Amino acid sequence: MSFADVPIQATQPVAGDAPSSEPDGEVAQQIQGRSTWQLAWARLRRDKAAVASAIVIVLIILFAIFAPLVASITGHGPNQQFRTTGLDTFGLPVAPNHTFLLGTDDQGRDILVRIAYGARISLFVGVVATLSTVAIGAVLGLASGYLGGLVDTVIARIIDLVLSLPYLLFAISLVSIEGPSLQIVIIVIAVFGWAAVARIVRGQVLSIREKEYIEAARSLGASSWRIMFVDVLPNVTAQLIVYATLLIPVSIVAEASLSFLGLGIPPPTADWGQMLAEVDNQDLYQQAWWFLVFPGVALVITTLAFNILGDGVRDALDPRFERL
Repeated sequence: MSFADVPIQATQPVAGDAPSSEPDGEVAQQIQGRSTWQLAWARLRRDKAAVASAIVIVLIILFAIFAPLVASITGHGPNQQFRTTGLDTFGLPVAPNHTFLLGTDDQGRDILVRIAYGARISLFVGVVATLSTVAIGAVLGLASGYLGGLVDTVIARIIDLVLSLPYLLFAISLVSIEGPSLQIVIIVIAVFGWAAVARIVRGQVLSIREKEYIEAARSLGASSWRIMFVDVLPNVTAQLIVYATLLIPVSIVAEASLSFLGLGIPPPTADWGQMLAEVDNQDLYQQAWWFLVFPGVALVITTLAFNILGDGVRDALDPRFERL
């Protein structure tokens, strides 16, 4: 009798056998893969310090956006002087009270309103200068790291030159020629900030350009610019986001420092650095502590919130930092 004549009987499952390894729909949904950005967002949401700092930043942004509303509610303009109610009989600033919640400055102006309008300047300069810095540094870093050769040599020498220039000397020279303005502040910060970004991007690109998928793109005839911006740039985006988040408070402090030295926003525009400079120039901090404390606290809280958020974004985007 051949094997073909032997009847084949269906085997019945025996009690105690292991269940089928085929996952059902619910299990399959649970083990569904998530992208790097989804994992980073999940980590960031679980970082209480980062979430708290993000809330503070949102409140500061709203405070700056609604600065005209604050002025309307208080009835005090940012440059409006109250010589009778905003100064005492000795001509000194008035302490915080029900009319001036944070007190006044030496000109009888409402400090609360001026801090709100100063937040506009600081946030605008911090964001615009950071975006300009990151954009310039990313493009030149990509070109230097990927193209190599003479391009890399020239850009690397320019980076060394920019990093060796004295920051304040360049700012003073530019302001003495063009005069202090918002545009000059942004230009100075961007000129001295892009070199560090370009150096970071260049180092990342040097480790990426020999990968297999880059070689495959070259073999398919893709141009160098397409490979840089389509294949290479997405792989350094996380580093750029982290650096940009940490660069915003640096730009805010740089703007305040230039204004403090008289190289930034010209008066009477409300600016945190300029408000601190007015206190220092007249030694009012010994008799009117609020004149110095409140603008300084606003600057510290803003920069600290951005730094904490930057640390949280860095940890969330780091694949080696797993907290889920």
